[in-house]
Amino acid sequence: MPRKEKKASTMGEVVTREYTINMHKRLHGIGFKYRAPRAVKEIKKFAEKQMGTKDVRIDTRLNKAIWAQGVRGVPFRMRIRLARLRNEDEDSVHKLYTLVTHVLIVKGGFKGLQTENVETSTE
Repeated sequence: MPRKEKKASTMGEVVTREYTINMHKRLHGIGFKYRAPRAVKEIKKFAEKQMGTKDVRIDTRLNKAIWAQGVRGVPFRMRIRLARLRNEDEDSVHKLYTLVTHVLIVKGGFKGLQTENVETSTE
């Protein structure tokens, strides 16, 4: 029986997607003083799983959005944009990295939002 030809892995592609991440369920049972730091770790873990890259970088605006209401008051849901990009640093171990940025959504405007592919302009 002939072997089937392998398809090229889609993990090597540069792609950008928007996700809604439920922080409330990820931070349930976490003590107040550890909530915002854990939120950063959970977003990194989520991005690593979705994009398949070990190198995950969090944008400063996203960090400010997490910490905006203090260490205890992390928003219940957040809309984030994950961009898998090529690493410009030649001596890096990883060929790709994920940049996580914040997407501003009006409060309570999460109803009906789904994961979306975002068109990236390459210049």
